[in-house]
Amino acid sequence: MPRADRLFRLLSTLRGLPAPVTAARLAAETGVSLRTLYRDIAALRAGGALIDGAAGFGYTLTEDPALPPQSFTRLELEALVLGLGEVRQSGDAALAKAAQAALAKIIATLPERQQRQALHAVSQVYRFQRRPAPPVDPAILRDAAWEERALDLSYADAAGTITARRIYPLSIVVLDRSEMLLAWCCLRQDFRKFLLERMRTVAATEESFRPRRVPLLREHLRRLGGG
Repeated sequence: MPRADRLFRLLSTLRGLPAPVTAARLAAETGVSLRTLYRDIAALRAGGALIDGAAGFGYTLTEDPALPPQSFTRLELEALVLGLGEVRQSGDAALAKAAQAALAKIIATLPERQQRQALHAVSQVYRFQRRPAPPVDPAILRDAAWEERALDLSYADAAGTITARRIYPLSIVVLDRSEMLLAWCCLRQDFRKFLLERMRTVAATEESFRPRRVPLLREHLRRLGGG
């Protein structure tokens, strides 16, 4: 791994794990030896990162030169903590991990007083009942939408009949008890909504529909808004 990528990963790990973090934990999380880890800590400190602690005691990132300073009102911080907490509780594993990393990055940019407010926010979220995991990996749907590539989908309708079709994925909508993919269906030559829970298989293809995703999504939303 290039040294710059390794140092960036170490910074991200320091932001995301509860402090202080032991050298052994940091080495395991970043996939390097203890000797390399100590050198990387020294390199980050030389680059301006304020990292408290030492070998045997654990490390705490108290000032991160890679992130610009941010300022939020107390209520904005509550909204951020609550919103990202909802994603951690309700999102799939990849989204939950991304939400945790995003919150750690945001907190790392705050002045010390606001860091305390974010870490001890009044508003918290906890879901006793979570949505069942869909049969397919939502990451495949997100990646295809980002890259504007068609998907081959097998899908069960309300009666249980399974059809195969090629779709252009546009957007994933999170509902109260399920998730829904907005897409253009090549079979029907029209917009369709697909519940993730009814998807049986999904496979990425090499067919690109770039740059049609944004105009297709706008039109789909316009039609939905009209009833």
